[in-house]
Amino acid sequence: MTQTTQELPTPKRAWPAIGIWLVLVLIGIVILFRTTFTADLSAFLPKDPTREQQLMVEQLRDGMVSRLILVGIEGADPSAQAALSKALATRLRSNDEFISVNNGEPVNQDKDRAYLFNNRYLLSPTVTPERFTTAGLHEAMTDTVDLLASPAGLIVKDILPQDPTGEMATLVAQFSGGQQPRKMHGVWAAKDGKRALLLAQTRALGSDTDGQETAINHIKEKFEAAKGELAGTLPQLAHAKLVMTGPGVFGVNARNTITQEATMFSLISATLIMILLFIVYRSGAAVVLGLAPVLSGVLAGTVAVSLGFGTVHGLTLGFGTTLIGEAIDYSIYLFIQSGSAKNSADWAKKSWPTIRLGVLTSMAGFGCLLFSGFPGLAQLGLYTIAGLTSAAFVTRFVLPSLLPRDFVVRDLTDIGLFVQKSLHRLQLLRKGFFLIVLAACAVLWVNRDHLWEPELSALSPVSKADQNLDEKLRKEVGAPDVRYLIVVKENNLEAVLQSTEKVSAQLNSMVDAGTLAAFETPSRYLPSLATQQARLAALPPSDVLQQRINQAVNGLPFQARLLAPFVSSVGELAKIAGQPEELKARLLTRQSLAGTSMALATDSLLIERNGETSALIPLTAAGDRPIDTALIRQALQQSGVQHAYFIDLKTETGKLYSGYMQEAILLALCGLFAMTVLLGFNLRSLSALTRVMVPLITAVLAVAAILALTGQRMTILHLIGLLLIVAVGSNYALFFAQPPTVPVKNPLTGVVTSMPQIRPSTLASLIFANITTVIGFGVLSFSSVPVLNAIGITVGIGVILALVFAAIFSSSKQAAPTDSGAP
Repeated sequence: MTQTTQELPTPKRAWPAIGIWLVLVLIGIVILFRTTFTADLSAFLPKDPTREQQLMVEQLRDGMVSRLILVGIEGADPSAQAALSKALATRLRSNDEFISVNNGEPVNQDKDRAYLFNNRYLLSPTVTPERFTTAGLHEAMTDTVDLLASPAGLIVKDILPQDPTGEMATLVAQFSGGQQPRKMHGVWAAKDGKRALLLAQTRALGSDTDGQETAINHIKEKFEAAKGELAGTLPQLAHAKLVMTGPGVFGVNARNTITQEATMFSLISATLIMILLFIVYRSGAAVVLGLAPVLSGVLAGTVAVSLGFGTVHGLTLGFGTTLIGEAIDYSIYLFIQSGSAKNSADWAKKSWPTIRLGVLTSMAGFGCLLFSGFPGLAQLGLYTIAGLTSAAFVTRFVLPSLLPRDFVVRDLTDIGLFVQKSLHRLQLLRKGFFLIVLAACAVLWVNRDHLWEPELSALSPVSKADQNLDEKLRKEVGAPDVRYLIVVKENNLEAVLQSTEKVSAQLNSMVDAGTLAAFETPSRYLPSLATQQARLAALPPSDVLQQRINQAVNGLPFQARLLAPFVSSVGELAKIAGQPEELKARLLTRQSLAGTSMALATDSLLIERNGETSALIPLTAAGDRPIDTALIRQALQQSGVQHAYFIDLKTETGKLYSGYMQEAILLALCGLFAMTVLLGFNLRSLSALTRVMVPLITAVLAVAAILALTGQRMTILHLIGLLLIVAVGSNYALFFAQPPTVPVKNPLTGVVTSMPQIRPSTLASLIFANITTVIGFGVLSFSSVPVLNAIGITVGIGVILALVFAAIFSSSKQAAPTDSGAP
């Protein structure tokens, strides 16, 4: 049984349209292979970001904190964990994937001490002209005497003849003054001793997810190798396990989780949809050909963004491909409403104008995103417009010509008639429809202060347990705070070191005052050349120093003659200060740090890129109190450094996300307004416009109210989902909003009768289009990834409500059991 009452000639194949389509597909494929895909966060910066926003993204992407992997070894007794930590660290230090690996072992201790001792007068901040006066020397040596009675007394005593002023002790205290983890059995350990700790810094940048994954896999492999090697002598290691955290670990896990779940749910939804459509169509050709508009839309959207922006962001591709899910509806309308290849031309005349208006409505809604100040949103708008345009073109001009001549789908008149009867029952609810609107508005008003999620962290796929583990390990190992950072930018290394020293002087005052716990700075390990020269210039000649020493030792347990090594070394440096060539050779450079742990620290705090050098100064808050940002900014102002910027990553991220949300909401409202204007212009009827827009707006309000009642705060992903409800639902509403009857003249009798405007086959097509959309998005609601879950819940519920509400506002009347006539 077919859905036609008269034999129609088979339409001619539109070879020009097929040819144009194939040429465009080939061109698109060529461009696709040249397209660059990125996950760069800068796509979600404003077009004109503030300096702080730009620096924030740079640090999240490539900064020091983005390259730290915190490792914990647990599940065994402390001694076994320590042995495993040492074995693992040894293996990792020989791996080029890591810049540094630190577990508390004194691996570079000898080189570090040699570097500090040999360069103590260049490195020590206490080396000033005043320190080498008679009074200054007496005070310094008095402090050294006091140190002899401290735990550091043995070190001071051994080098006292060479360093009576205690410069070495000053440097050791300065470099170890930050928070240090507890040591057990020679390695870092948690305070409770239940976990050995290790800190690895990857060579791969934080934005290099592949590089981060390689480093993580190497840690796992080396851990298993070390565990297997020690298992014979330490059987208690059988239950030892590895835990890791850090930005790189989060990024890799998030990518893998999203990829796995997106792939899994896509396969599930695609399988279910294809099975359903095969049952409906009873034609494998129809199922396969129905994918042509979807695939064409994905290709067109990707190519358009590539040409328009140069790169395609991964999130744009993911969301855009989801939005193109609307395109599967087009082929469903074609196949079910036409019923056969012979009726495709008749379908194009009667149904296509309605579908075309739905397409234009969707394009108007998402087209407003093109005007976004955030490239990420603008990409999404362009992707959707290009994708829907391509999908519509293929459905209208290409797909009918690809159908086999004898193509016929299952007759769904019975299903359509059943829906039609249900439709009339739904229309009885129209009088009480305002109660739904009123209830939704009431819920939204009551929850108005809690509708939107203010934190970007709500989008994070990182579980709460992993976040807690990261916080705990970070505190235990004393890793740099990922929240507070000062960035100093200059044109060259010397300039940035000088500026960093000025900033550090102000921060030292805050540390002394207790308003700041600690900070890290590259100038601590590598002072600027100007500072080094000033320190050498502060050293007196040997004869002058000897005279001052003779006087300064009065009252102290020192004999001046025993300090000859000190006088000699200082005198040699004083001579060099007046000889330019020798001075240049003696001053410290980055190469001077080779082989020391200071080299690793310095390299992680200095970044040279695009002719500009940046110095990073991580800050550690005092106790559990947040850092007083006003004091930090005041300190930077007092330093006189123009290009020093304080970044509170949490605050800046919140500001950026807030701006993103506000603009997205504004653009969504503009898109809704554009849809309304377009529909009003085409429908030319206020009642028809009302029948289209009221169901869609009510569906949006109802979904938002449902989310509020269930305690879910909406994010930008929910907002895109709400816009998609309107885009997809507009097709349903437009079909239902057709005038109730259309006059049809009988060619034999000349009698004019009224026939229903919406046919049973059209109703059936709307039902199955809705089911496929619900399947496509609904399965995503089971995802653990907020990105997928938000879209799935919002659209899955919304499109059902859009269809039901559109049916309630339908203008259709009881139809005769026929399927001829208008669509």
